[in-house]
Amino acid sequence: MRERWSAFTASPFLPAIVLTFILAAAAGLFAGSYTYNMANPTPHRIPAAVVGPTGTAHATAFVNGMEKALNGALELHRYPSDTAARRGVEEQEVFAILTFRTDRADFAVAGAAGASVAQLLTETALPVAKAVGLPLRISDVKPLQKGDPRGLALFYVSLAAVIIGFVGAIQLSVHARELNPWERIAFTVAYSLLGAFAIASVVDWWLGALDLPFVESWLILAFTMFTSGMVFSMFNTLMGRWAMLPTWGLMVLLGNPSSGGAVSWPLLPSVLGLIGRWLPPGASINANHTAVYFGNAQHVFPFAVLAGWAFVSITVFWFWRHRHPGGREHTPAHAGADPAPP
Repeated sequence: MRERWSAFTASPFLPAIVLTFILAAAAGLFAGSYTYNMANPTPHRIPAAVVGPTGTAHATAFVNGMEKALNGALELHRYPSDTAARRGVEEQEVFAILTFRTDRADFAVAGAAGASVAQLLTETALPVAKAVGLPLRISDVKPLQKGDPRGLALFYVSLAAVIIGFVGAIQLSVHARELNPWERIAFTVAYSLLGAFAIASVVDWWLGALDLPFVESWLILAFTMFTSGMVFSMFNTLMGRWAMLPTWGLMVLLGNPSSGGAVSWPLLPSVLGLIGRWLPPGASINANHTAVYFGNAQHVFPFAVLAGWAFVSITVFWFWRHRHPGGREHTPAHAGADPAPP
């Protein structure tokens, strides 16, 4: 019996059986993760600017009606003027501007700040205003580009960069196994730059879905691909052939659904909305989203997140490079030569 078990553990059947169960669990987790985060988005905290007198009967009734309809998720921040409120939108501090005037209210949403949030606010504000008898004018002060009416293009673009980033690292580990660690890093940089250029050029120049600030978006996507590839390389160094499990879990099961790309972060479960900003997919979408729609208000934070993950991954990969699966021996040219005759 012991001999049979030893033979079984040494055979390819054991890892095949383990992989069968892992893949089944991964399929369920994949479907569950995306369904939980995206199927029924619920508002948790929606920052909005408010300008003008809020003490009138109509204004008070409208605000109370909105808070009730949104389950208290509307978070109003007073701004001294429309100009200051517009600046708040540009800085991505607020998702809408509510301005009370003498005879009506203006409700300006920002579709580019979050299409799902803008839709929710619009669908909520109209019946509330009608119920309280407040004339309401709705506008979009920061609309999405025509080629991306639902605001999903950047999510798919970043998703491509994340997945191809670590798939590229997997392929290097399989088909270019003899690469030494520094060579592996160099080729990760190379395919990241080339792959990101291909993504940006197809989306912008070929399909015309987005009008990208090309160089900035290209480099953000390249940074994303490189970080994703190095995350896999780190896990590959630490865990060998099972490195795909933590990489897939971190990047795809957790990172992409919580990134805010498909569903804006105010509509995500609050914990995931916070975690997502600290993971590479969320950082990539934040950086590219700001570059495309809020180019004058780019933030350091998403780049710091990508840099942090890349730095940790490279450090682990380099200092544990003796465990790097693959590489090749460097033998001095004279070591294998026959000794000279006396």
